[in-house]
Amino acid sequence: MATRNPSERSESGIPASVSGKERDFLIAARGRGKLAMLGAYVKLSGPGWLQSAITLGGGSLAGSLYLGVLGGYRLLWLQPLAIILGVIMLSAISYVTLSTRQRPFDAINRHINPVLGWGWAIATVMANLVWSMPQFSLSTAAIRQNLFPRWFENSRLSDGGEKLMICVGILILCTAVVWFYEAARKGIRLFEIFLKIVVGIIVISFIGVVIKMSLSPEGLDWQEIFGGFIPHISLVLEPVKTFDPYIQAVEPAFRSFWTQLILSQQRDVIISAAATAVGINMTFLMPYTLLKRGWDEHFRGLAIFDLATGLVIPFIITISCIIIASASQFHTRPTPGLLGETNPQGQVIPPKKSILAIAGQRIQFEIRTQGLAQGKDPQAIEQAIRNFVSLPEPEQMKRIQALPGADKKLAAMLDQRDAFDLAGSLEPLTGRKFSHYIFGIGVVGMAVSTIIMLMLINGFAVCEMLHKETGGWTYRLACLMPGIGILGPFLWKKAAFWLAVPTSVFGMTLLPVAYLTFFLMMNQRSLLGSNMPRGGKRVAWNVLMGIATALAAFASIWCIWTKIRWYGLAVIGTFTALVIIFYLMRRNRIRDENI
Repeated sequence: MATRNPSERSESGIPASVSGKERDFLIAARGRGKLAMLGAYVKLSGPGWLQSAITLGGGSLAGSLYLGVLGGYRLLWLQPLAIILGVIMLSAISYVTLSTRQRPFDAINRHINPVLGWGWAIATVMANLVWSMPQFSLSTAAIRQNLFPRWFENSRLSDGGEKLMICVGILILCTAVVWFYEAARKGIRLFEIFLKIVVGIIVISFIGVVIKMSLSPEGLDWQEIFGGFIPHISLVLEPVKTFDPYIQAVEPAFRSFWTQLILSQQRDVIISAAATAVGINMTFLMPYTLLKRGWDEHFRGLAIFDLATGLVIPFIITISCIIIASASQFHTRPTPGLLGETNPQGQVIPPKKSILAIAGQRIQFEIRTQGLAQGKDPQAIEQAIRNFVSLPEPEQMKRIQALPGADKKLAAMLDQRDAFDLAGSLEPLTGRKFSHYIFGIGVVGMAVSTIIMLMLINGFAVCEMLHKETGGWTYRLACLMPGIGILGPFLWKKAAFWLAVPTSVFGMTLLPVAYLTFFLMMNQRSLLGSNMPRGGKRVAWNVLMGIATALAAFASIWCIWTKIRWYGLAVIGTFTALVIIFYLMRRNRIRDENI
């Protein structure tokens, strides 16, 4: 079968790397049967693996760790569901892109609504800049704590100097890899192979941890683990049941405090985990990597296969392994320090500041509750709380140590753990070297691959907004913008891991913009023409996309309301009003043109 020979530039105007041989190879394989087609799909896959490289980053790692801490095995179902819903929308934008071979940013502005197009692009750039920070924080922490702790302990560099050295080295590596992506067709294929290898290392690292744990004398409760993949929607409204005995051990007057605190953290982590499965910048990446490869309508099946094998499978395996490891070591287990625990040398372990902060919230709740019960003036109550907060640390410590043991135990259970804590907790099961090196390699791989992809996406997005072609200095400088993430290790020093969680919540508020846009594109006849799905296929697409969009919108509104209340709703209202105004303007323009 004859096929058109693609030039160096695709119909979209984006330089393409695909050769006529790839298209002929795929069409010929399709004619030889399913097995041959499967082999062709495996050989030509690539863009889906790039999606995996970005989503397996700091946000997913942090969210998974906290899912294990708070929910145990009961929340194993959450991220597989989130990634499947996200892949539905990525498949939709892939279908539109491969059918039309148009640049999505321009297509949205011309056929749907420029507010949605610009909102999508701007939100993508914002997400790239924000999400780069936890990646640098994550990789810095892993290199210093997991991979080379002795070297950095004996280093003559200052704390800031060590962080700067690591961050600059990572930035140089990532910049070199990203710029190599523009080195014609061979550069793109080598870039994809490199990231496939990195993703493979990440997956193997965390599988190895779970296998090692399973073979240890303690083992793993696989029946409980498999039960965790059954959805438990009620966990959005109530704490996981395993906390019930510990909450009931608290004095009745303070049970509501712990219930609400656990539930609040649980919701934040659920939203974070959902947001990091598929972020808004991933939705921008997919169509432009397809156009860069020069794929067309012949590759629509390959694109979906690529997402399933390159994104869904590695993501679910890796994230599940992290949750299993975290849940087995941390769920309902107090962090040592507040309950008088001692280290192997017999010394009392000092409590972490994060645990003291939780215990301090409990005391503030008590001050407020007692003040209201005694009929005190609200201003006097707030002053009493400020007086406690301003106490010298030893005085606060006395108040905290005077709390009942049940309260202190819950405060220690809710401590935020990081990968270093998890690696340390696994030492008795796997050995120190195995736990720290395997975790360190996996974590650094996650962070570095994500930084590379954030830089690549930012180059695409900025060039689209400025109507510039990729490959020039505009593209290169745009790729460097996420390098602002080197500030991450110097911000929120005591919570480098927790940095990823509010970042993910921010991303969740932006995701519905992309999902709504793709839903409208799949139903726009002026854009898709004869390629628009019909009959049962159209119904299936709309039902699946509708579910994904509705859930993303619900999570976004919930997140905005719980964080910034009416200010957030005002932003949503303003954005919606702009969408409606430009929709009416476009409709009137089309009507005038038809008169």
